[in-house]
Parts: sequence; structure tokens; C-alpha cells
Amino acid sequence: MGTVVRSPPSTPAEYFRIVSPTLRIPSPGTGISVPLGILACQRDPFLKKIETIVIACTVSQPPSTPAGKKTKKAVSAPTLPNEPILEVILHDTVIFPEGGGQPTDTGVITTSDGKTWSVLQAKRNGGHAVHYVMVKEGDLESALSVFTPGSTVTAALGQDDYDRRYDHMSMHTSQHLLSALLETRLNLPTLSWSLTNAPSPCYIEVPRGMTVEEIRLIQSEANRLVFEGRQVHTEVEELDRDKKATPVVIGGRSVGKGLPSDYTGGVNRVVVIDGVDRNPCCGTHLPTIHNLQLFLLPHTDTMSRSNTTSARLYFLSGPRLINYLTSAHDLLTSTASILSCGAPLVPERVSQVVDERKKSEKRVTDLELELAKRISTELSSEATVGSGNDGYIFRKHLHRTDDGGNVLGFLSAISVAFSEQMAHSQIPYLLLFTSTPSAQITGSTTVVMVVGSDDKEVKTIGEYLKSQLGVKGGGKGLKWSGKYTGVWKEKNEGERVNHVLKNV
Repeated sequence: MGTVVRSPPSTPAEYFRIVSPTLRIPSPGTGISVPLGILACQRDPFLKKIETIVIACTVSQPPSTPAGKKTKKAVSAPTLPNEPILEVILHDTVIFPEGGGQPTDTGVITTSDGKTWSVLQAKRNGGHAVHYVMVKEGDLESALSVFTPGSTVTAALGQDDYDRRYDHMSMHTSQHLLSALLETRLNLPTLSWSLTNAPSPCYIEVPRGMTVEEIRLIQSEANRLVFEGRQVHTEVEELDRDKKATPVVIGGRSVGKGLPSDYTGGVNRVVVIDGVDRNPCCGTHLPTIHNLQLFLLPHTDTMSRSNTTSARLYFLSGPRLINYLTSAHDLLTSTASILSCGAPLVPERVSQVVDERKKSEKRVTDLELELAKRISTELSSEATVGSGNDGYIFRKHLHRTDDGGNVLGFLSAISVAFSEQMAHSQIPYLLLFTSTPSAQITGSTTVVMVVGSDDKEVKTIGEYLKSQLGVKGGGKGLKWSGKYTGVWKEKNEGERVNHVLKNV
């Protein structure tokens, strides 16, 4: 049986359209970089490699951050290391600089000596794409020598870089489709959107929450257009800042509202989904929405900011949708195996397990309360033994080993029951409870509680525990509680608290 060889995708010739009679792509010999909007990665989103020349190269200077103010990092942007970085401007590039809500690409540049250099980020600076290149082994002088202006280099996307780009394109094109349908079908404009780190769902922020029926309507309409295979293309022309953007209505949606105020490139680029959407965008997009099945998570998260309320609608498509379905299937089959049932029966079995756990927790709570009362009864009986002596104070350190989930609650139940039993006896008392897990390590927590009939004595014990044993806690009145981190040993910490308890 023969092996099927899949050809790499190719971008249709009609994808990139220059609609201005005067716009030209600068040739390499001019020494001018191709401006943002008509970069190779924007003309042909499937192109993985291009031979080009260096226009400029400088040593990167980290931006200064105002004291006390944190900078907001771009979504998915890799962190630059504390090593020398070069800022390289090429004549043209297949490495997309972040913009339009789409994160930066990563890639490699191969210089004339055959060495490859990692491109950690690419950013827009005015109308230019700037590549942030990591200097190997800190050899800054050698790096500058191979990136001299006029040098021939190759910019490329490795397989991981291309997979990252394809994921970004899939989510970005899906966002355009989704935003168009939300506005035309439900009159819900997109307030913002986020292309999150894979494999998390991306989201669109809209002015209000949506019902399940509305979400299903939009998903159904989107996938109808996907199955039709609507084409996507870009239109570019010179940017005219003096020309006022005039919104037009396509299918009930106001589009073409203008460019972001911080865009200083020389090209106006519009992304068009045939018959659906037309909007300015500098991001990379797939040439068709075919195979971009869209899945919307059937709920919205409400976001409240001062006096406004909005909602986030989460969505998946392309590789992220495949990863999501694969992960969900793996989780479902794993859960079914644990519960010893078929996948369709998982919800019913989980419900049974939850009900049984609630009943078990109630039984444990009831038994702990019964045990707490029994312990308090034994303590109160012990307290009455020497009650006839002058100046008698019942002092007791009770240590327990307990792996329960609510150790503090159990000790509180003992102290409450004991206090109620001692309320009419007039016997002064000072109790110290400690409870450790059965297996202790350096990060283990020992719960400590002090209760007494004299708030001053309780406070004295509490201050000793804080200052001498490092117990972190506090209290008010007749009760003090805290936590000790570390291995609690009765022959060490236990004897020390017994000593102070007897001498208060």
C-alpha cells in the first residue's frame, strides 16, 4: 500500500491584493525595508523561509521602567534573557512582528557563515519589523560583524515556530469571523479580544452575557460559513492619515472604522472574509476559513469594572480545537476507567460518588463531634480531681496525631464543649492543644490552640509560642490559635510548651 504524501499548503495568488496603482514593494537594492502591511509573512502566510539582506543592526537597550510601575507584557511574548540582544531590521521577513492582537512569531536567522541565530521576538517600530536576536555565548563583536548592513541572511520559521504561527492564524481568522457574526446577528460589538497562550481558549469581550441559545446560534452560523469555504484575502494601499475613515455597512455590520492610533506604518491593510467581514488588521490570516470549525464554550464569564459590566465568550478552532477534543476525550475515558463504567455513564456515576462523599463527610463530622464531647468530658473529670486545693489551676497539654482535613475545627469543638462543661464549676483552667500529621516533613504544619479561663494567661502562652517556637497565629480573649511549620517533636517542642504551661 502506497504512502500518502501531503503537499505543503500554498497561498492563492489572489490572497494579496495591492489596490493602489502607486504602491510598490521596495526592492532589496534600495536599502529600504519592506514596511509593515506588505511583509512577506503578510503577503504569503504559509511562506517559511526567505533570503533577504540586513538593513540595520544595533545592540538592544532594555526599556526603562518607571519606579513602582510594572509593564504589561504582550500575550505569549517570550521573555528576553539577561544576555546581549541585537535589534535587527531586515529588508523583508517571514517572522511576524506582534500586532493586531496577534503575538510575535519566533524564528531563526541564518547568516552567511552558516550559523543560525534565534529570533526571540519581533516587534513593530514605526513601519519596520525589528527582530530581537539572541547573541550566542555573549560574543557581541562577532555577532555585529555578521549582521552588518548589506549582508545576505535567511530568515525562517522552524517547525515549532511554524506550528505556533499556524495556531495564531487559525485563532485570529476565527476571531474576525466570530466578531462579525456577533455584531450582525446579535448586535454585540467586540470590545476587545485576547489571543491567549496555547492550548487555552481565546476569548472575545462583549457588552453583555449571552444565553446558551445565542451561543449555539452563532456557532451554527459560523460553521455553516466554514463548510461553505468562504475565502479570505487582504487589500493594501498607501496610508493616508488625512483621509477620514468612513465606516461602511456589510451585512448589518459597521466595518472599516479606521486604524489604531499607534499605527505609524506607511500601509493601510484590510483583511476581507468574502461576504462576511472587512476590517483593518496587520495580523497573519489563513486564505480561507475552510476547515476552521469553530467551537464556543457554552457560557460567558461576567466581568465587572467600576460602573460597567461586560462578558467574555471563549472559543477554539484549528489545532487548539483538536488538542481540546483530544484532551477532553482522554479525560473522559480515564474517568470512565476509574469509575468502571462506559463513557456515557460518567455523569451519573460522578453524581453518585459526590452524594456518597457528602454522606461520608457528614458521618465523619458527626463522629468527630461525638469524640470531641467525649474528650472534653474526660478533661473536665480530670480537672475536678484537685479542685479543692487553694490556688488550683487545671493545666493540660493535649497532643494528638490527626490526618483529618479540618484539624482546627476538631480542636475548636473540644474547646467549646470543655468550656461549656466548666462554665458552672468555677475551676480555673489553661489548656494547650497540639495536633500533627502522622507523617511529618520539614514543610509539615502543626496546629496549636490555647484556651483558658484567664485571657492574660492565654495571651502569655500565645506570645511565648510566637517568640520562642516561631508559631504564627493570634487570638482574642480566652482563645489563641496558630500554626507551627516543621517537624514537631514531643521530646523537644512538646516539653518546652509543657514547661511554660506549668510556670505561667
